[in-house]
Amino acid sequence: MSVYDFFGTVNTVFIFVSLYGVLSQVRTIWRRKKEEVGTGSTELLSINQFTVSYLAYFSFFIYGYSIEPFNHYIVWPRLIATLLVGVILYEIWLDRKTKESTYVLLIALFSLILGIVGLLYGDTFVDEGRNVSTAIILVISLLIAQGYYHQIMLIIRSGATGAIDLKMSQFIFMMDISTIAFALSMGIESGWPLMVLAITSGITKIIIMYLFKWVKLSPVAIERRKEYNS
Repeated sequence: MSVYDFFGTVNTVFIFVSLYGVLSQVRTIWRRKKEEVGTGSTELLSINQFTVSYLAYFSFFIYGYSIEPFNHYIVWPRLIATLLVGVILYEIWLDRKTKESTYVLLIALFSLILGIVGLLYGDTFVDEGRNVSTAIILVISLLIAQGYYHQIMLIIRSGATGAIDLKMSQFIFMMDISTIAFALSMGIESGWPLMVLAITSGITKIIIMYLFKWVKLSPVAIERRKEYNS
């Protein structure tokens, strides 16, 4: 087994582990819906952050079938991840029914259709798809930083994590580490966009995981939580 195949397999395993984390977030939303907690099944979930997460998985999906050779390690796990995060965006729309959530859901559906079309006709749009997906990945890297900043500030201001699921951040962080290793095995020329996004994502996950401890231990967080719930 080559280094590329080894890290590709490892990355695929961790992607599926991260998918369990995303699924855990979906289950948290469904559990809150069932329990009728009174504060919304998607309380404190940043639509900004999950939109960026959706686009990140989606851009990897496009990138995987746009490069030569077709990268099965990237394409299929990311397609599944895209669909799962799409479910979260759908649940946010159901819970809030705002214009913002409606626009986001429509954009997600439209982009998914275009992405599937690109997959079916990949040989025709290889160069265009690679250039587009590379540009998207770089933009998404910036948006991930901005989106998770928004999520981080929601936690800090409220002193609570609401419906945010810790497992999702933990598992996605593991995926980010394996993605960096896989990108290195691909070579800098092909793998650098993946490295940029994975490093950005990993840093934000470290902050989110720290905040789960902060809300439990910090007197400031405890006081803000009381104010938020009053």
